[in-house]
Amino acid sequence: MTRQVQSDDRAAARPLRKRREEIVDAAARVFAERGYHGASTQDIADLLGMRQASLYYYFESKEAALEEVCARGTAGFVETAEAILKNGSSAEERLRALLAAHIKPLGDRADYMLTFLNERKWLPRESRRRVGRLSRRLEAIFERVIREGMRNGEFRADLNPRLTTLALLGMMNSVAIWHHRENVTLDRIADTLADLVLRGAASDA
Repeated sequence: MTRQVQSDDRAAARPLRKRREEIVDAAARVFAERGYHGASTQDIADLLGMRQASLYYYFESKEAALEEVCARGTAGFVETAEAILKNGSSAEERLRALLAAHIKPLGDRADYMLTFLNERKWLPRESRRRVGRLSRRLEAIFERVIREGMRNGEFRADLNPRLTTLALLGMMNSVAIWHHRENVTLDRIADTLADLVLRGAASDA
């Protein structure tokens, strides 16, 4: 009996999870297009064809929806980066993969990226801290790969890992602003930027 109840509970929860995913996607789109202050919960509800009041079953406030969008966007980057960090390839190969992975989500998660980049500053302090911890995990992975490359002679010994990481992430993040205007694929953009970065970082040895 207990197993049947648990199975029924899981089945009942699936539509709720799916609806929540749809609402988060809609919130990301609205925040990306209108900005946090230009968006309203009514805009999100209208996009989904639902009543505004029904949104509060899933999120207690517009701020909570913004935090969820920012956290999900960042978490995806961190999970992918951690897998790349552990794959055992050279520092150069891992850095190239990290750069490509940072751009790839623009294909299907651009709204999340734009919201995180442009709107996270409107989060309450504690929410910014939570999202910030995810960002710092991502930065730490880039720094670690750069340090490893410096130690084994793949990268120049005079690089500053912290400043290099911030410069790389800033360059990658800027792609979200302009890539849609260019008639090139995200893979081509990633390869071009990775070539530029790695040539500059390469050791002369």
